[in-house]
Parts: sequence; C-alpha cells; structure tokens
Amino acid sequence: MPASEWMPRWIRANGLDFSILEAGEGPLVLCLHGFPDTAWNMRPLLSALAAAGYRAVAPFMRGYAPSSLAADDDYRATTLARDALALVEALGEQRAFIVGHDWGAITAYLAAATEPEKVRGIVTAAIPHLRRFLLRPTLRQLYRSRYIGFFQLRGIPERRIVADDFRSLRGLIHRWSPSWKFTEEEFAPLKSGFSDPARLRAALTYYRDLPKTLLNPKNKALILGKLPVPARVIRGTEDGCIGAEMFEGQDDCFGAGYELITMKGAGHFMQCEQPEQFAAHVLGFLDQQK
Repeated sequence: MPASEWMPRWIRANGLDFSILEAGEGPLVLCLHGFPDTAWNMRPLLSALAAAGYRAVAPFMRGYAPSSLAADDDYRATTLARDALALVEALGEQRAFIVGHDWGAITAYLAAATEPEKVRGIVTAAIPHLRRFLLRPTLRQLYRSRYIGFFQLRGIPERRIVADDFRSLRGLIHRWSPSWKFTEEEFAPLKSGFSDPARLRAALTYYRDLPKTLLNPKNKALILGKLPVPARVIRGTEDGCIGAEMFEGQDDCFGAGYELITMKGAGHFMQCEQPEQFAAHVLGFLDQQK
C-alpha cells in the first residue's frame, strides 16, 4: 500500500485515545513499536500480514504522537501491557497475536503473562525474555545499556536531544543499527513527534518508570515467570543495543514453546533494515499456530 494511502484512525482503549494503522482481514495481529520509533515503520509488516490473510493493527504507543498523552503520567511497562490487552478488546476481538519490537516486545511479554487467554502467541524483536535480561546481564550488556541511566536524569536528555537538532538520537539509531542508512524522510515522523517536549518526555518516562515497575513485588511473577504462550524471538547479528549473548540460555524462560531466529546483517531495527525477511519470520510463526 502506498504511503499516501495509509490513513490512521482513532480507537479508545484503557482510558486513552490511540491512533492506529490497520490493514487486512482475518486473525488479529497487534504490532507494537519501540523507541525511538513510531507505528509508521510497521507499514511493511502490516502490508505483508494483510496479504497473508491477517488483520494487522499498529497503534502509536501511549504518549507517542498522535495518540494520547497519559494524564496521570503513567508509562509503566505493566500499563503498556494493559493498553495492548485493552486494544484487542476495543478492536472487537477476544484473542490476538502480538508482534513487538523493543518496548513493544517488553509490552508483548507482559501482556501475555498478564492475560495469556487473550494472547495466541507473541513474536518479539530485539529483546530477550525479561528474566534473562534482568538476572544475568553481561558486563558488555551493562555498558551497552548505559543510555538507560542517562535517561533517568530528568530534563537533561530532553534538552540535549533538542539542542543538537536530534543528532544524538540519530547517533543512537546508527549505533544500534550500524548498517541501516535511514533517510531524513524516514526520520521525519520521529523528529516531528519528539519536537513536542511533552512527547519526548513521555517516551523517556518509559525508562524512568522502569525502577518502580521492577521493584514492585506484585510484578515479580509477570516479569520473571515462564511465558505461558508460544513465542518466537528474533535477534539481529549487528544489534548494538542488545548483544547476541543476551539471547542465549533463555530456553527455560518459556513454558509453551520457543524458537530463536537470528537475522544476519541486521541490527536493532531489523523490521526497517530487512522488512521482507522480518515479515517472513513473523508469518512463519503465525502460520505454525493455525
């Protein structure tokens, strides 16, 4: 579908108004973007899913333009999971597949753990199971994840990103996906959204809300328990954000079937770098679950 033909529409879920992109008819597949990204980069996947007989929907995550900002400033990962589950219901479905990249992957893990009866299976991109990531990080991974500590400094990252005309954000994307030569046209939706201070702050609050989410004992089972639905995890060999070693030794984190897929030459934003191959991996999993 040409870019000019994509017309977002609005849907109400979990107390917020979400802007969504959608295509096709059939079993519902919810496609969730991460940081720094938007639902626009899910369009190749949506088209491939629609052509294969699925109903594909990509929401702009809470706080990301043009979806609503959270009036209560709640951007906890557990709240993102409730957003995803509420979107399934608002779309008139009882169950759905969830495909998530980066923060979308974290959302997929937690949504499946929260209400597994609503999730037929998940495909996560660039993020291992949270138990593997949190309990056994390598020293190299702690260094790669240093940006999370920087994002905790309220106000400072926002000022830096805007002051250098988003060069630092471009640099982050390049470090995470060194072979992806993204264009200014591809970067434009992200720059436009984050030019609004409230939107940029919301995206960074995802990270700032992490400590309260992880330290809440009520979330222990959701975060550390075995995933109760089938899963396919996709990683890229050139990912500068999450190292390949972080995806090893996580078989015991999955309780309903698990497969690890490696995309050679792909970095963190694999769905943008190799969209056809990424879609094929997603469809391969979905078709297995029929």
